[in-house]
Amino acid sequence: MNILKRDFGTETINQKWCTDITYIHVQKEGWTYLASVMDLCSRKIIGYAYGTSMTAEPAVKAVENACLNVRDTKGIILHSDLGSQYTSQAFEDCLGRKEILHSFSGKGNPYDNACMESFHSVLKKEEIYLHTYQDSKEARKAIFEYIEGWYNRKRIHSAIGYITPQQKEDEELKKTA
Repeated sequence: MNILKRDFGTETINQKWCTDITYIHVQKEGWTYLASVMDLCSRKIIGYAYGTSMTAEPAVKAVENACLNVRDTKGIILHSDLGSQYTSQAFEDCLGRKEILHSFSGKGNPYDNACMESFHSVLKKEEIYLHTYQDSKEARKAIFEYIEGWYNRKRIHSAIGYITPQQKEDEELKKTA
């Protein structure tokens, strides 16, 4: 069921998240996969997992990583597409343990998850397509540096008032302190 219904607005952080997996090609292993979780308030990538298999494992790991710094995950809406990773029992069990509500895109409708699609597009244009990675280790390092060093901390976003995702998250955390 689509709980989100393309309403990407939030009152604060940790209310609505979105997630997806994208493909990244490397020379040695061929296709590799990045699962990412974005907070829709800050547009920050709060969790991600990278690996060589497109199973539920990276999708679950990305959510677990997103939850590391969140005291109470009960009631957070997490939006995904209908991919097998996100409809798997392992993924549903993970969300159930954390009491996260699962929202799904309509079949074949990428606009329902536009914010996550946009992030993966930007990642590819600003990092992935500019380099040839020899192996997944090299790609993993580049992805980490892009997300943690550039996207979350230096890249400004019009959707959050031309500040960085980290600045937006910091603003929201000050409100609750």
